[in-house]
Amino acid sequence: MCTIPNYWRCTVEVGIRQLRDDLRHWLDVVGDGGEVVITERGRPIARLSGVASREPLERLIAAGIVTRAEQPRRRDSDHSRVKSDGPVSELVSEQRR
Repeated sequence: MCTIPNYWRCTVEVGIRQLRDDLRHWLDVVGDGGEVVITERGRPIARLSGVASREPLERLIAAGIVTRAEQPRRRDSDHSRVKSDGPVSELVSEQRR
């Protein structure tokens, strides 16, 4: 169910006949960011959404399935590069002793 201010940004179920009879209207709904679920005899069979709709991550956040990270991802800059004068196998052998 959608509230009036959010009408264009919600999911609406539409039967095939209703979709066909008023296709221009439903394309406008989708173009404005809404989503239309097409039903056949009350059973959902397809979903119509706009090309410029939100990214999948944004939809998951809006649905409450995932949350944003509280802090940005850190780069592991604490690790220094290991320099070796010989092959890596010798370095590994030394570290295992």
